[in-house]
Amino acid sequence: MIRLRLQTTLAASGSAALLLAALAFQYLGGLAPCQLCIWQRWPHLVAVLIGLLIAATGWRPLAVLGGLAALTSAGIGLFHVGVEQKWWEGLASCTGGSLQGISATDLLNPAVNVAQVVRCDAIAWQMFGISMAGWNVIISVALALIWFSAARVGTARR
Repeated sequence: MIRLRLQTTLAASGSAALLLAALAFQYLGGLAPCQLCIWQRWPHLVAVLIGLLIAATGWRPLAVLGGLAALTSAGIGLFHVGVEQKWWEGLASCTGGSLQGISATDLLNPAVNVAQVVRCDAIAWQMFGISMAGWNVIISVALALIWFSAARVGTARR
């Protein structure tokens, strides 16, 4: 039980750290997220909530859901990396400079603040040649392994 809580706390804390880092880049670093960046955040929020549920209940099977949440974020991140590297096309709403949903009147009115379209195929920040989406993939896969290990430890004792 202690090992389960330790591993799930570590995995959920990793997801929380990724969310906090993304928010810091956005609000402190001024790097507005694209649509795919936002989508990568949601599974981490789910993983944090699953970690809290496990801490409250000790119910081991939830660890599998935490692992699937982390893998979901990794999958979205992998798609995002492919868009950044031009391996495949991304979403029309964030790779083509789309102005979808913005009226011509608003575009021509200088009093209206129209948000800039954030492109999914442009790398805003990278470290060691790996973009934020790439780091999300790497870390999310590692977190998924921790989640699945926690689930396995829980079932091995039965």
